[in-house]
Amino acid sequence: MKKLMQKIYNRFSNDIGIDLGTANTLVYARGKGIIVNEPSVVALNTKSGRIVAVGSEAREMLGKNPEHIEVIRPLVEGVISDFDVTQEMLAYFIGKVERLSKKFFRPRVIVGVPSGITNVEQRAVFDAAHNAGAREVYIVEEPMAAAVGLDLPVREAIGSMVIDIGGGTADIAVISLSGIVYSKNLKIAGDRLNNDIIQYMREVHNILIGEKTAEEVKIKIGAVYYDEGEMLESIIRGRDIISGLPREIQILHSDIFSAISDSISILVEEVKSVLEQTPPELIADIMQRGVFLVGGGAGIRGLDLLLSRELDGIPVHIADDPLHAVVIGTQKIFDDFENYKQILIHEDDEQELS
Repeated sequence: MKKLMQKIYNRFSNDIGIDLGTANTLVYARGKGIIVNEPSVVALNTKSGRIVAVGSEAREMLGKNPEHIEVIRPLVEGVISDFDVTQEMLAYFIGKVERLSKKFFRPRVIVGVPSGITNVEQRAVFDAAHNAGAREVYIVEEPMAAAVGLDLPVREAIGSMVIDIGGGTADIAVISLSGIVYSKNLKIAGDRLNNDIIQYMREVHNILIGEKTAEEVKIKIGAVYYDEGEMLESIIRGRDIISGLPREIQILHSDIFSAISDSISILVEEVKSVLEQTPPELIADIMQRGVFLVGGGAGIRGLDLLLSRELDGIPVHIADDPLHAVVIGTQKIFDDFENYKQILIHEDDEQELS
């Protein structure tokens, strides 16, 4: 009877995969593809307590909002920091799917989260998704979802290494036999690099810039390994610290390299540390198959070359679609749900994330 009911539910409800990121949230609807790719940002009217805008529209308000409009990023370092706002954001994104494809029952949802989140953080994800309209909620660790999205042999006795560099965290994971053998979750990711750039511009060029400007210049000319003959440059605008007046300066990719090099060095050392803790048989697989980079941070110029050099020549591959690897993984899990079910965490499971 239970199996019959499940078949009915699956036929008459939506399957939704969510990559719940610190910087961006992506939503996949089975049969429709990726239908949401928007910033994880909510604008709240503090006078009325009502949501003014969600996603791209809210991000456009960042740094330009009046006093009574608070622009909130409800996820910090990959986990929920503001439960109510996260719930409203999820309800908005899930509602987009439901309006696009109306079904009789509430949706089944898979949510991607960083590896190593606590049971309390895990429960917050389950509750927020349920309150946002989900019927049934599963959690998948983001490196695992990315590995599925890349068609890596996660269910086999073969070692795969994935580095997922998002907005709030970087996940470094070694995967085999449907589980994460060893992983580290770092607070060195897109937001940290943005702050490094802001600090560098303040200390070296005496100019104050915002988070949005730092993000844009990082994407445009950010590099950690480059040809000496190469020249990338950009104009940035901010406020002069001494005069307080608007000012613009020209910066080079070498400036961004100097700004983020310390954080990138820590990331490289942590990747080495994960490899040192990995069983020798899996190391042999990784040496042969290489390391896979996903997430927004995979787009930093030269990161793959730098890692390969520091890892004594182990190949480092950037995913063909690094930004969508996790949400594509949820799609493939839904397509073969019974075989991939063991990599998911259900709210009734007693399994703990390690």
